[in-house]
This record gives sequence, structure tokens and C-alpha cells, in this order.
Amino acid sequence: MIRHIGITNHRLPVAIEAANSGLYETIQFPFSYLSTAKEIDLVKLCQEQGIGFIAMKALSGGLITNSAAAYAYLAQFDNVVPIWGIQRENELNEFVSYIQTPPVLNQEMLAMIDQDKKELSEDFCRGCGYCLPCPAGIEIPTAARMSLLIRRAPTASFVNDNWHEKMKKIDDCTHCDHCKDHCPYGLDTPKLLQENWADYKEFL
Repeated sequence: MIRHIGITNHRLPVAIEAANSGLYETIQFPFSYLSTAKEIDLVKLCQEQGIGFIAMKALSGGLITNSAAAYAYLAQFDNVVPIWGIQRENELNEFVSYIQTPPVLNQEMLAMIDQDKKELSEDFCRGCGYCLPCPAGIEIPTAARMSLLIRRAPTASFVNDNWHEKMKKIDDCTHCDHCKDHCPYGLDTPKLLQENWADYKEFL
């Protein structure tokens, strides 16, 4: 009964191996305008192999706030179908409008993309959840990038008593390194958590 098989993951070597295997029709992998040259090479490899590429976290879990730039950037790759991860109604309306009038990548967008890449670089949590479960009960995928979220997403969603208590759990970290050992991006997650907790308290 199964006639079509795809694969999804967050580990680049696994994705490359899958693309070269000839076993899969689609590969689902994180891809946005924050992606590196290595991820772009993966997209090109999939195109060469006739494999559809499903871009998950195309808005980088809420860190990308310019939907037009995100749409125009991914439109360059004709084998890429994005999963936008829309979180707000206004974003939905924006993407619906792009069906009729797709935005075109221009110099202003490229400058903004370049600024975002400089600000975020590669040392940020993508929110994949591979670090879970946390023995201390820390909600790592959100807590480890809280500094970015409170500046890019609607602040009220994270600056409240509920999230203050959740962030305070970082003090309970036992430094077991479960999160660090399981991060497919090689991040020093405990260090990220401590930095984000300190920043969160200062922000409040």
C-alpha cells in the first residue's frame, strides 16, 4: 500500500546520506534564509537527485518576522516547499496575499536578511526538541532562545508570570549535559540557558 516514502530529521550528515541513498522521494529539513551554505548545498543535492525538499521551520520558529523576505528567499529554490509555522493571524493573511502577488527579493530584503544572519549567526537554538526530555523539567526549546523571542515575537506571550516561573527552572539545571549531547547543531545548551535566563531577568 505504501508507494511514497520521505524522511525528516535535523542532522545534516543524515540528510545528505538520505539524499544520496535513492530511497526517498522527499526530505524534510530545517531551511530558511538563516541557513548556511551547507544547507543550501543540501537543497541543490536534492534537486540534482530529483528529490522534493520540504523546508520546515521556514520562519525559524518565530525568529524571522519579515514574511515577505522569507517567502521571496525560498521562492528562489524551485524544488523547495516550505512549512511556514505560522503563529499569528496577520502572518496567515500575509502568506495568502502572496499567492496572488508574490514578493520579489530586492536589495532592501537582502540587507535585512544579512543583518538577521549577523545577529543570529549559527549559535542559536532552532527549537527542534532533540534535547528533551529535560530531567530538571526545563522547557529548553523555548528557554534557550528566549532572548530572541522577547525581542522578535509578541512580548506579552513570554513576559508574564507563567514564563517567569518556567525560566526560573533553569536554576534547577544539574548540568547533566543530556541536552548538549543530543543537540544536532552542537550547541552548548546549558550555557545558552544560563545566558538567556540572565538576560530575561534583566529584561524584566
